[in-house]
Amino acid sequence: MASDYERGRVGLLLVDLVNENFSEDGKAYSVYAPEYERLGTIENLKRLIAGVRRHKDVPVFYSRTAFTDEDYSSWKHVSGIHRQMFDNRLFEADTWNTEFHEALAPQPGDVVLAPHKSLDVLHHTDLQFQLRQRNVEYLAIAGVSGIMAVESTARTAMECGYHVTTFTDAIAAPGGLVTYQAMMRGLTMVSHRVAGVDDFLASLGEPAA
Repeated sequence: MASDYERGRVGLLLVDLVNENFSEDGKAYSVYAPEYERLGTIENLKRLIAGVRRHKDVPVFYSRTAFTDEDYSSWKHVSGIHRQMFDNRLFEADTWNTEFHEALAPQPGDVVLAPHKSLDVLHHTDLQFQLRQRNVEYLAIAGVSGIMAVESTARTAMECGYHVTTFTDAIAAPGGLVTYQAMMRGLTMVSHRVAGVDDFLASLGEPAA
């Protein structure tokens, strides 16, 4: 598996690992909690992040959604997913809700991207600039929601020519097993590889000396 990735050209993108989604007091936590438990998502993310950080040549990128008061009140065209977020004032900028969850938070050396308001992290943040600055060609994407921001970003990255890896177990979406199976089918279509955390970490090989 080591041949799947070119050393020094791999990056990990973590999507919306914020209190809103991952803390029990977050407004969106309850919709993900059954899948977190079934898949072991939070522990898998911890293991993924720790494993990747052993590789000093693999940058870690953090993205998060954040909306301002003006966003909630002034958008002309509001999609279904944004209506759900706006009606519940999810991901309110500059609040505890949009802070990264303590157990999954960035550390010095990680790259925190500009906040995004659209599902597509690649085209609506500085991610592409940051990837190019670090010579990343192989992009692994984990986090939530697997059927929204993760899938949308994976699709765009694939169409932009990146080698895309998504995960079977460092991910979640509301809806239980049926949604999960549909999500896996969708991710398979837009990814070059869909892997478990352990397989992905093994494929990186030993950290460079």
